[in-house]
Amino acid sequence: MTTHTRSLGTTGPQVPALGLGCMGMSGMYGDADRSESLATIHAALEAGVTLLDTGGFYGMGHNEMLINEALRTAPAARREQALLSVKFGSLRGPDGSWLGFDGRPAAVKNFAAHSLQRLGVDHIDVFRASRLDPQVPVEETVGAIAELVEQGYVRHIGLSEVGAETIRRAAATAPIVDLQIEYSLISRGVEDTILPTTRELGIGITAYGVLSRGLISGHFAPDRQLSAQDFRAVSPRFQGENLSHNLALVEALRKIAERKGVTVAQIAIAWVLGRGEDIVPLIGARTRERLTEALGALDVTLDAADLRAIEDAVPADAAAGDRYPAAQMAQLDSER
Repeated sequence: MTTHTRSLGTTGPQVPALGLGCMGMSGMYGDADRSESLATIHAALEAGVTLLDTGGFYGMGHNEMLINEALRTAPAARREQALLSVKFGSLRGPDGSWLGFDGRPAAVKNFAAHSLQRLGVDHIDVFRASRLDPQVPVEETVGAIAELVEQGYVRHIGLSEVGAETIRRAAATAPIVDLQIEYSLISRGVEDTILPTTRELGIGITAYGVLSRGLISGHFAPDRQLSAQDFRAVSPRFQGENLSHNLALVEALRKIAERKGVTVAQIAIAWVLGRGEDIVPLIGARTRERLTEALGALDVTLDAADLRAIEDAVPADAAAGDRYPAAQMAQLDSER
């Protein structure tokens, strides 16, 4: 069982150094095995990975109900240790289409009510809007979560994919424990203005996409066929020449990993872990095998020579293609 912990910002709880991102268990990367998903959540809790990240719109509620089942069937001691980080606000159609965002105060409370019911809990540990609603001032959205904190339905307030100005406005409204944002060897935009801002304000980072949706895991084959339901089928980094370029970066990284006797995924996760004690990577493991591999990153130490070699192999801005399709990139406050 891992004893590696970090503080989620200066006002948040102690959490494991790695969290489990559960999105991929609800169809975002194609079909997932339900039994293996449940077993993976149980294995994570047993290993001390108690921070579970989900969203009310993942699989239109499927992901929260899956976590509910996993918690109900876990030993009581493990169930009570679980910390639930929940995103809200993204709107879905019956066909799975994405219909925008809703950050109005009434909607915030509605989303919370539905998530509490689906998760089968009386409170959510960290509640956050998945994206900034351009029609609603962030102060109103955060203020509504703050009311839920006062009422005991939410413990802490988080943010997701917002830029430095929005972070400051949110933090002036209520205490913010963390910002959830993509951060990996090939997604380093957070380092310019966002990370300095969160550090100034004592806000932690929960980093998703640390393996860039499997792209830099060392396991993605260039000829892999992706289903239409798989987000990566439309992700620019997985298309044509972009994919070939990005997988060449992975092979350069593989040489470094092999010299250290670790896997590509482990060295990529260890790199994010090493960016600061205020950063908690979220691992999107869908199987116990991948979870075990990710946990091995906690024992990987990167010295100055390793870091130089990694930077030479995968420089900042080395990736080909944006991290989302153009329409979704335009919705990211963090990219403005």
